[in-house]
Amino acid sequence: MSIRPARSDDHDAIWSIIGPIFAAGETYVVPRDWSRDQALTYWFSPVHHVFVYEDEGEVLGTYYLRANQQGGGAHVANCGYMTAPGATGRGLAARMCEHSLEAARQAGFRAMQFNFVVSTNVRAVALWERMGFSIVGRLPRAFDHPSEGEVDAFVMHRFL
Repeated sequence: MSIRPARSDDHDAIWSIIGPIFAAGETYVVPRDWSRDQALTYWFSPVHHVFVYEDEGEVLGTYYLRANQQGGGAHVANCGYMTAPGATGRGLAARMCEHSLEAARQAGFRAMQFNFVVSTNVRAVALWERMGFSIVGRLPRAFDHPSEGEVDAFVMHRFL
């Protein structure tokens, strides 16, 4: 098991993870009908540092690290994480979060903020809280969940 920077030959594996999650529309605020190219262009944005979680040559998870804002907010990091459906519940997200926290520290960030954690994503909320994040804001009915309707989203933060 290792976490390493993503390469261009990881695109198919990453698409197999992010494509279904984006299409489900339950956790990310992106269009559900994005094409492969649109989704990968977003994930590999020039401001994203993309990593993959690999086990025996198989990509099981991915995350990106970026500055949350520019200018006066550039000292705060932001990340987005995804785990392959068949690999959930095995601690991959926790290991990716640990890796991202260290990568953020090494890059000079002083805090990390998640801008929009959908409240119905209870496993993620619980994990981020275990990883030292606090809910610092609630956005009432900010996310239109495909089956739950309008639900709250959280802003979560921790210092590094």
